[in-house]
Amino acid sequence: MSSRRAEITRKTKETQITLSVNLDGSGTSRLNTGLPFLEHMLEQVARHGLIDLALEAKGDLHIDAHHTVEDIGITLGQAIAKAVGDKKGIRRYGHAYVPLDEALSRVVIDFSGRPGLVYHVDFPRSRVGEFDVDLVHEFFQGFCNHALVTLHVDCLRGKNAHHNAETIFKAFGRALRMALEVDARAPDSVPSTKGSL
Repeated sequence: MSSRRAEITRKTKETQITLSVNLDGSGTSRLNTGLPFLEHMLEQVARHGLIDLALEAKGDLHIDAHHTVEDIGITLGQAIAKAVGDKKGIRRYGHAYVPLDEALSRVVIDFSGRPGLVYHVDFPRSRVGEFDVDLVHEFFQGFCNHALVTLHVDCLRGKNAHHNAETIFKAFGRALRMALEVDARAPDSVPSTKGSL
């Protein structure tokens, strides 16, 4: 299998983002977004997904974080779609349950070629530090639309908003890792009866 790496640059009037991924990495991350909590979450994705992730983002944070968070989700989706290519050899499906103290989340992903997000998360408060937790949904919506995946995100329980978010992002990383793993039994096969995804 060829190198599964990609770099995407996105420039709009609202954001300037450069993001690179290595799907066969060791879980390292270099992140500079101006959003410390989001960086903490993306570090979990890289570490638990064993994806090397480098991200430089400048956005209109003087307005709020919405455009920056959404566009990072979009750019990550584009980079992973580009890196995975024709999807030959991948397992396609991934899932994970992750606990953190009282919180428990489940994430299930399908590299289906069809964007779809099913999101059931109730945060007990609206912010973690300065970060608006509504933007977690925006991140995943942007990701799904551009990675062309079906994604189910469920926070099953939790009373601490930080814990809830962290279990979601860790489970997302673990689910990605499973879905993107090369299936040794079918390394040259697209995992679909249609023959393409």
